[in-house]
Amino acid sequence: MDLITSIKEKAKKHNKTIVLPEGTEERTIKAADIILSEGIAKIVLIGNKMEIEQLVTKFGLKHISKAQIIDPKNHTKKELYIESLIELRKSKGLSREEASKLLEDPLYLAVMMVKMGDADGEVAGAANATGDVLRPAFQIVKTKPGISVVSGAFFMVLKDKSFGENGILVFADCAVHPNPTAEELAEIAVETGKTTRAIGGFEPKIAMLSFSTKGSAKHEMVDKVVKATQLARQMAPDMKIDGELQADAAIIPSIGASKAKGSEIAGHANVLVFPTLETGNIAYKLVQRLADAEAIGPVLQGMAAPINDLSRGCSVEDIVSLVAITCNQAAAK
Repeated sequence: MDLITSIKEKAKKHNKTIVLPEGTEERTIKAADIILSEGIAKIVLIGNKMEIEQLVTKFGLKHISKAQIIDPKNHTKKELYIESLIELRKSKGLSREEASKLLEDPLYLAVMMVKMGDADGEVAGAANATGDVLRPAFQIVKTKPGISVVSGAFFMVLKDKSFGENGILVFADCAVHPNPTAEELAEIAVETGKTTRAIGGFEPKIAMLSFSTKGSAKHEMVDKVVKATQLARQMAPDMKIDGELQADAAIIPSIGASKAKGSEIAGHANVLVFPTLETGNIAYKLVQRLADAEAIGPVLQGMAAPINDLSRGCSVEDIVSLVAITCNQAAAK
């Protein structure tokens, strides 16, 4: 069974509710129909009911009747959500009029549904920029207790099964935080380990990457990774974490054995934590193109509830997959 099939099968067992704020977007509503037909999740679509019904007819969709449809301008919980948002944002002096206007934005309404427990997670971004998707999430759902940084992980599925976990490597951070501190990098490592368990279903072997292996180079950028490794081990003593390691020492057994003698991670890593966003983002795109790898993600991690952002170039199947991933994150939470 491939990774995505496994993720979908696990999602079916959890029976989670996922809200899709872009309910009148063509790929989103087609994905919702597939999700409902396969029983991957319960779905809430946000959008004008008449527009949604027109799309159902246009595309011959047969399962949208199982979805809950919420009009952002007129729904039964509008007043309750307004009061709750005013309370949540009282330090910003949010007025009733401002709260009401915000909650007519499907992206804010979707996040509020997650915050209020009326949905287990959100998937958006097919028609909206990342900043627009994440802004309400940061304002309302915020990060997990004790976590200060949100990051994005990719599951890289390689044709060569000798790497990682039977050809699967998890890369982070490839999507969100440009230049994390040592403390933030440690958080990213631990959260990526949790994502690996929840989504991949295997135990993480985490390599903290650098241009140095075990003191082979001296630089403040190396020092950051060394400190992050120490902190991550303290945060998650149940996880296997080692660093600093060069990429080849992390994934090639013979090189790992030569450069980092005695390390149980070197040469056998299945999670690669990059020191900066630029290195992670460049690496995942190069591996995707040069190795013809499948890149599944980004899976956002560190939020208090699962909220995931799509690429605006996503396919229908990408949306289905990310909804399944979000279900598994919600179950792990």
